[in-house]
Amino acid sequence: MVYHSLDAEMKRRFGTKVYKISLDAGCTCPNRDGTCGTGGCIFCAEEAYACSTASVKEQLAAAKEKVAAKIKNGKYIAYFQSHTNTYGDLKRLEKLFREAMEDPDVLVLSVGTRPDCLGDDVIEMLKRLNAVKPVWVELGLQTIHEKTARLINRGYSLNVFDDAYRRLKTAGLEVIVHVIIGLPGESREDVRETVRYLAKLDPVLDGIKLQLLHVLRGTALYDMYLKEPEIIHEFTMDEYVMFVSELVKLLPEETVVHRLTGDGPRGLLVTPLWTTDKKRVINTFRKTFSEAEKSLWTS
Repeated sequence: MVYHSLDAEMKRRFGTKVYKISLDAGCTCPNRDGTCGTGGCIFCAEEAYACSTASVKEQLAAAKEKVAAKIKNGKYIAYFQSHTNTYGDLKRLEKLFREAMEDPDVLVLSVGTRPDCLGDDVIEMLKRLNAVKPVWVELGLQTIHEKTARLINRGYSLNVFDDAYRRLKTAGLEVIVHVIIGLPGESREDVRETVRYLAKLDPVLDGIKLQLLHVLRGTALYDMYLKEPEIIHEFTMDEYVMFVSELVKLLPEETVVHRLTGDGPRGLLVTPLWTTDKKRVINTFRKTFSEAEKSLWTS
């Protein structure tokens, strides 16, 4: 089985390996400040997103310096990751995004946000930026199931996602959707249904991130887990790898797989602890996938 990896896609587009740099725009989230909820999604740890006081240029320079010893003449994706990066003053946000894009080593701008924070004015701003360099919009959908969405305190319904997706694609923007595997109460078939739903989107989905649920200290999920550990199915590494290999078969060939797993902050992670051994996890994925798809491998 062969899947369409981010690494292969970047080499196809730009002729080189492209690395991701996480940047902080100093945004908050409407699911934390009371606009649509408080406390955020149950799996989200505020402590995991420490705000930076450095400018975007300073953050970029520091990130490049950190990897300078092993990456020569690097090219990058500027990823505004923490919280909701289209939630705030648009003039300020556009200035920050443009500052990142002005760096000649930055080939792509990626903006993490929520579907309910994508008004027409926001999408118009992203469209303007997309005329300069490619802009990706990353949406934390996690699941299509409304019961689960309520349980995890997501704060918006599936139709909000559908509407935002349609308007983003009409504006010519690339969309990457995040899905969490192992949410409380969800069966494997529930996860398959989410992936099948995304696989049938029209226009076709540009990218997907598959993420194993992490229980982090300081979250509502952690409190739930302490009271009822059985609410979470704790995947073994081999079990998870096999399930993910099944899920990627459901995707269209055009859809780029940006992530197969993930690793939570070591100081906060309660379970699954095997995810901290990233090298072992990657090697297990490599062994699971065929020789043909190793050329498409992405970590």
